[in-house]
Amino acid sequence: MIVERRVELRFGMESRQAETHTNLSAVRQDGRCLWVAGDETATVERLTARTDAAGRVTAYDDERSVALADLVELPAGRDEEADIEGLASSDGWLWAIGSHSLKRKKVKPGQSDAKARRRLASVVREENRFILVRMPLVTGEDGLPEPVRADGDRTAAVLGGRGDSLTDLLAYDPHLAPFLPIPSKDNGIDVEGVAAQGDRIFVGLRGPVLRGWAVVIELRLGTHPRDPHRLEALPVGDGGRRYRTHFLDLGGLGIRDLCPDGDDLLVLTGPTMDLDGPVRVVRWPGSAHLEAPGVVPAGELPPVGELPYGDGDDHAEGIAVLDEGNGAGPRLLVVYDSPAESRQTDGGGILADVVSFDK
Repeated sequence: MIVERRVELRFGMESRQAETHTNLSAVRQDGRCLWVAGDETATVERLTARTDAAGRVTAYDDERSVALADLVELPAGRDEEADIEGLASSDGWLWAIGSHSLKRKKVKPGQSDAKARRRLASVVREENRFILVRMPLVTGEDGLPEPVRADGDRTAAVLGGRGDSLTDLLAYDPHLAPFLPIPSKDNGIDVEGVAAQGDRIFVGLRGPVLRGWAVVIELRLGTHPRDPHRLEALPVGDGGRRYRTHFLDLGGLGIRDLCPDGDDLLVLTGPTMDLDGPVRVVRWPGSAHLEAPGVVPAGELPPVGELPYGDGDDHAEGIAVLDEGNGAGPRLLVVYDSPAESRQTDGGGILADVVSFDK
């Protein structure tokens, strides 16, 4: 994969003060718009493309911030971060998912040994992380997609917060239940990608990785019959199970994002632990037509290419198929968490990579 150019993502002052621009964790293209999210807030941001005479995107700006708490009830209210780690856009809906992870406190520079040991023994649960949100999109006055609380019988709705989260569904899962009490960066449950294909939602896990195999959870979600602003998990396939798991041989790497490409999913992979690389993209063919839980060997996941990574920075966290509509063919737009100083512009923007890839 070749980085062809960089485009600037320009954010408003409020997002820069919240450090959304340096904590990007999810991205999805939607026509002229780009949906992005950071993992330190409970908002989703909409940016609009600026193009040159050849139709190539040169920048995204004119940010509009959407507070999830304006659309759905958040378990811990609007002021606690949701650690949004994935976005999906399909059939007039926008989806956002939290990490569903526990957090072990970090050791801070200069702390005494005793305090450092206490922090390493402290595990925190933040309830807003355990949500999956669905938002109807309508065309706003500016002609661009806009999330709303309701559009006729289409309603914004949330899964989580009432004993019904994704991790609650996994409480007795033979593979994943043992990892529910483990913090994310210790190889515990850690959602880092979501994709929508047809009536299915695919959730990618950065962790756990099981003997080198990464995990994708497949869901069907519908509006709860007693509350239009709640979601419920519906049976997937035969047997009445409300989810299916798929295991992908990614060579010991976890999943950092999922991105639809026709009937396939592009899978962004990287270390499950607190490491810099390697970072790769592979293709999962035919994911839109799965009929049963899968165990997918490496030979059935053709490589798309390698992505750059830094030393303590430039962590690729989100990919989106970028179709600029100019006949040049699709590209991947890649956004980075903890961007290197060279990615930060004088105006407070962040540079994302536009990468060529083979279909």
